[in-house]
Amino acid sequence: MNKSKIASIVLVILAVVFLAVFPLVFKKDSTINVIILILLYMTIASSWNILGGYTGQTNLGHAAFFGIGSLAARILWVKGLSFSLSFLAGGLVAVILALLIGFPAFKLKGVYFAIGTLALAQILNVTVGNILPEMSYNPSLADYQLVPRYYLFLALALVTIGSAYLLVNSRIGLGMMAVREGEDAAESLGISALKHKLIALLVSAFFAGLVGGAFAYYHVSYYLNMPFGPEWTFDSMMMAYIGGTGTIIGPIIGSIFFVGLKQLLVWNVGEYHLIIFGVLFILIVLFLPGGLVEIWQKIQKMFTRRRRLEESNLSAMKRAEPLRKGD
Repeated sequence: MNKSKIASIVLVILAVVFLAVFPLVFKKDSTINVIILILLYMTIASSWNILGGYTGQTNLGHAAFFGIGSLAARILWVKGLSFSLSFLAGGLVAVILALLIGFPAFKLKGVYFAIGTLALAQILNVTVGNILPEMSYNPSLADYQLVPRYYLFLALALVTIGSAYLLVNSRIGLGMMAVREGEDAAESLGISALKHKLIALLVSAFFAGLVGGAFAYYHVSYYLNMPFGPEWTFDSMMMAYIGGTGTIIGPIIGSIFFVGLKQLLVWNVGEYHLIIFGVLFILIVLFLPGGLVEIWQKIQKMFTRRRRLEESNLSAMKRAEPLRKGD
């Protein structure tokens, strides 16, 4: 195991320990809420990245899975089912929805797939808003505690990121990335494009549904169609692109950057922050398609080249030293 890998493992452990003790040290609700928001976005962006980043399928309907998971978990919880079962049901309902739309959706290619998934999310948004227009209230408002919800989001973020890591480092993950690079080439090698895209969709939808269930548990009250809004898709996609799609760390960096910058801009420029984020997203897609991860990789390569050059010069000087002594 090389030094960089050991350093990465140590850094991950330190980050997890820090997040685990965070609410015990920083007890201010507003501070805990900011970290919850980062963990929420980190999870939903990572779940989007499984399909959008590793198989190259631009899903503009991710809010449908987030929303249906939130809706199912909230209704079951309000009806008296334990939250743990309601939470799991949210993920399973999202998987069922993904199965229903997966086969027909993957018959669409490129931009048509993106438009089709966006239409699905918008249809669900309008339908739920018309059928269930009322506000949903927390059934246990008197017992509401923020810290258990913080740990739920933390555990879910860790499980989602860990699952994504295991998936993309497996044979299935390699097949998904082969499909991303070229479906026809992958098919010629015996890799089923439909199979790998469907697996990515189901895993992506499952975790989106779970984080939707956590969202339902977190809120005291909200309109049931709120989690179906297009911002849940576009924000998660933006965070994945800002950090770097097709990487594990990309959505993590993107979510931290997104929430931090959003809070700063909202405090200073108000609603104009939407324009700034739109311009930022366009610039990143055009000039930095690898996201912030690409910047870090370029910096690493620059330092590596410099170190190799210095080592080469030092080696040349050592070889030349006996010759100078001979003179």
